[in-house]
Amino acid sequence: GFNISLHDLEIRAHQAEKILKKQKKVRVQLRLRGREKAFGEMAKGKISQFLEILGKQTPIKIDRDLKREPRGFTIIISKQ
Repeated sequence: GFNISLHDLEIRAHQAEKILKKQKKVRVQLRLRGREKAFGEMAKGKISQFLEILGKQTPIKIDRDLKREPRGFTIIISKQ
C-alpha cells in the first residue's frame, strides 16, 4: 500500500497502476494531518477522483470500501 496526499493524485494513480501489474491488491491510504481531519467529504472526493483517474488507466474493482481510520481513510482495490 501507499499514502496519497491531497495534491499528487495523477502520480499516485500511475504508481498504483504499476503496483497492480505486479500484485493483485493495493491498499490505498489517504492520510489526513491536523486540520485536514475535519475535511472528511473533501477526502472522499479526492479518493473518488483518484479511483476515476486510475480506472481510466486500468480496470479496477473495490475489495474493501472506504474506511475511516484515526489518521485518514483507506480503501482496498484490485485489478478486475
